[in-house]
Order: sequence, then C-alpha cells, then structure tokens
Amino acid sequence: MDKSTLIGYILCVIVVLWAIMLGGSLLLFYNLPSIVLVVGGTVASTLVCFPLAQIFKVMEVAKNAFFTKIEEPQNKIDLLVRFAERARREGILALENAVEEVNDPFLRSGIQLAVDGVEPQLIKDILQTELSFLEDRHKQGQSVFATFGFYAPAFGMIGTLIGLVQMLATMDDPSKIGPAMAVALLTTFYGAMMANGIFLPMVEKLKRRSQEEILLKELTIEGIMSIQSGDNPRIVRQKLLAFLSPEVRKHLEEPPKK
Repeated sequence: MDKSTLIGYILCVIVVLWAIMLGGSLLLFYNLPSIVLVVGGTVASTLVCFPLAQIFKVMEVAKNAFFTKIEEPQNKIDLLVRFAERARREGILALENAVEEVNDPFLRSGIQLAVDGVEPQLIKDILQTELSFLEDRHKQGQSVFATFGFYAPAFGMIGTLIGLVQMLATMDDPSKIGPAMAVALLTTFYGAMMANGIFLPMVEKLKRRSQEEILLKELTIEGIMSIQSGDNPRIVRQKLLAFLSPEVRKHLEEPPKK
C-alpha cells in the first residue's frame, strides 16, 4: 500500500474535522439535500461524458493509487545488465530460457522478439506502440477523476444558487430561511471538499504512477535494444542510468557486487 496516499487522505479529513469541531457540532455540516445534489449531479454529469463501462472501472483505477507498487528502476537496470552479460557471453539465444522466469510481460515480450531475430526497428515500433496505448489507458482513468473534480464544485455553486433563491422566496417566513441557507452554503462546501480533498489529488497521484510506469518501460526498451545490438554490459548500464535522476544515479554508477 502507498502510505503517502493513505496518510494524505486521512490527514485531510482530520484537518477539516478539527476545523469544524473548533466552531461547533459536526451536525451543523450535515445536510442531506446538499449531499444528494452535489454527489448525484457530479455522477450524472460524468455519466454523460464517459461510457458506463469506464465509470464502473473507476474503483479499479483508484486502487492503483493505493496498492500498485512500481518496480524500482535500479532493479530493472540490474536485471537488464545481467541479461546483457549473458547475451554477450553465450549469445542472445541463451536468453530464451532465462526470460521465462521474468514476471514482467513487457520485458519478456521484448526479449522474445530479440531472440526470434526480429529487426531492431520493428521491435522498437512494437514496444513503443504498446507503451503508447498503455499511456492512453492511464489517461482515460485519470480523466474520469478529473471530470469528477470539475463538476463537483460546479454543482456546489448550483446548490448555492438554489438555496439563495429559496431563501429569497421565503423571506417573510424566518423559519424557512435557515434550511435554505444551509443548502446554499453547504453545497459549495461539499463540492469544494470533494474536488480538492478527493478527486484532484487522485488525478495527480495517478499521473505520478503513470509517469513511473512509463519511465520503467522506456528504460526497458532501451535495454532490449542495447542487448540486441550486442553492447558491452558496462555501456548498457550507463545508457540505462541516464534515465534516473542525478541523485539516484551517483549511487549506482558501479554495478552491484556479486
């Protein structure tokens, strides 16, 4: 589980609840019509924007922010360098059996293409196409949460307008002003809270997850190309280290001790 995501959401709830309880009861911030308006309106508008099947996948997409663990690039580099050493020593056909033990389908597919003698440019095109469609699928999941984040504040404002109209229409009856004002103010609160406390942070987390996975696959493509071209393992390592930040790279310049 990604601890920063969980801690961030919990901390957000704690801070908001703390601010509310400093000024009074939590019940002051509960209004069922406001909740129904903001949640229902946000979901309804999002349903218009996306196919139903994509909406149903939203929870599966959200799990990526909490539970998906991206492999460390250093581990992938070490594995590719070991493959390069073996290919250099025994020939690239020697990787056919070794790659069966790899859990990464993307790497396994690329190495298998290289073992089969496919042209380097064609291998790169195939892997880049797969990577491009992976990125598109990631963007689709992100866009659902971005749409939630866009419409939630909008329906909060709609609720505010409804509440103000109701309040102005019942100015002669003071007993009805309070409920109308609650709808007017709380819908804005709910909309802003849903957008900024849930949906938009989720979009950014999914973007980060996508960037990490894409980086790993781009690194993998470069490694496969180097292995097929018969590059020296030390050169392979240097090429792949270029994908990492200088802070990480300086600790990995030398291959790990065996």
